[in-house]
Amino acid sequence: MEFKKSNPIYLQIADYVFENILSGKLKEGERLESVREMAANVQVNPNTVMRTISYLQDREIIFNKRGIGNFVSENAVSKIKQMKKEDFLKNSLPELFKMMKLLDISFEELEKNYRKMKK
Repeated sequence: MEFKKSNPIYLQIADYVFENILSGKLKEGERLESVREMAANVQVNPNTVMRTISYLQDREIIFNKRGIGNFVSENAVSKIKQMKKEDFLKNSLPELFKMMKLLDISFEELEKNYRKMKK
């Protein structure tokens, strides 16, 4: 996994877990890799993965069964979508609108490109 300097690594790992849940690679009720396995797979210190696990548990995306491991929570998909939507509307969308204005990109042009990308 390649990490960007813009966000903390534990949040980038959380995004990786989010993508796996949203894409269906990880399903609700399914067990996640152990902390050691995940740390080895993404090539980070296990403490960083533990921080990711805490972050995901705090947001009720995963839950722990003591002695067994961490599992994807029910409604994880809808919770992730809500979190990501709020983040997009608060952070990414204003930047997109700013660039549209600076570059004279119309909503029609944006829609055309969106439809093309969606195919």
